[in-house]
Amino acid sequence: MFKPFEAHNLVEFTLEPQGDITMVTWSMLGWVPYLAKIVHVVFDMDKMVGGDFETGLANLKAIAEK
Repeated sequence: MFKPFEAHNLVEFTLEPQGDITMVTWSMLGWVPYLAKIVHVVFDMDKMVGGDFETGLANLKAIAEK
């Protein structure tokens, strides 16, 4: 991730088979500096990066269904 802040976080995909489908959970874990913690209080981080997660999961789905 480079926006809104550069980050070098651990990204984890969890795949859970559920019958004919697979549930995918995408998470990101990492150290949060003090200034970023303040930003998290003011801004909705899910809204800021949620679109990237949605796009990535849609791309993963398209590739998996080929």
